[in-house]
Amino acid sequence: MTTEIQVPEAGAEMRLDRFLRREVPGLTQGVLQKLLRTGKIRRNGTRAEANDRLALGDVLSLPEIAPPTDAPKPRHIVKMDENRTKELERMVIYQDDSVIVLNKPAGLPVQGGSGIAVHVDGMLDALQGEHPERPKLVHRLDRDTSGVLVIARSGKVAAKLSAAFRGRDVEKTYWALLVGLPDALEGRIDLPLKRIDLGQTSRAEPASRKDKEAQKAITDYRILDKAGRKFCLAELSPHTGRMHQLRAHCLALGTPILGDEVYGSAYHEHFANQLHLHARRLSFPHPEGGLLSIEAELPKHMVNGLNYLGFPAPDAAKPRRSGRGAV
Repeated sequence: MTTEIQVPEAGAEMRLDRFLRREVPGLTQGVLQKLLRTGKIRRNGTRAEANDRLALGDVLSLPEIAPPTDAPKPRHIVKMDENRTKELERMVIYQDDSVIVLNKPAGLPVQGGSGIAVHVDGMLDALQGEHPERPKLVHRLDRDTSGVLVIARSGKVAAKLSAAFRGRDVEKTYWALLVGLPDALEGRIDLPLKRIDLGQTSRAEPASRKDKEAQKAITDYRILDKAGRKFCLAELSPHTGRMHQLRAHCLALGTPILGDEVYGSAYHEHFANQLHLHARRLSFPHPEGGLLSIEAELPKHMVNGLNYLGFPAPDAAKPRRSGRGAV
């Protein structure tokens, strides 16, 4: 049996996953992720993505969900001992009455899931302090990607920041060590991507612009340093936020990200066997006014890689808030 839901005015501009969790009793996050991964949720007849922004009148279809037979499971909270609390506190690179900004380490998931016991979302209670609301996630980074992660102090702030991330008001800058050297040292990758289900995981693949499941994906890049044609350091600026966009685009450029075995980069003996991709800088409208720019220090494995290649590994700039409302 299939359930169809037409999006009302109140659901317009909501993320698809949040809308469905609100509207469908018994739809857990785990079930929702599985249905999306296997293409069983459709939006106007085409495969849906969790971060799709809904429009008035959209028709969503998904398998019928059995109503819950017991009370919903409580939010998974990570048990915070002294060491884990100190670890979380070290991640904080900026905070004020509206936002908290973390430098997320590589390997730490942002949200929970099957087999995930420790994740950022489950640790946020430890950052509430004297504030009346539990901090809330605003965006995500892949598990193996390190760097700038913004947390909202309240639901009101989260709504403002989510709107900024949906639009063009947020500038994202990543650093990546690439295997090889592209022919052009700077340029734009305008290559639609399509999500491919691999069972337990998913992968982004280049897609034809005529493919109904293709999603627009654009990344600007420039090479900051190079070691002949063997390795280079790239600055990547995504204009869209597709799953694994940077990893897939770098592979399409012929220069996969170092340590990314899923997207074509073999292990190299002189480097850590980790993904060398870091969310270096984020500039976004501060909820109280002005523009907040935050940089995150590079993780140790990337610093070691840069040192081995003889590339500079500059410290992160200090947080800066400018413009109207800045203090």
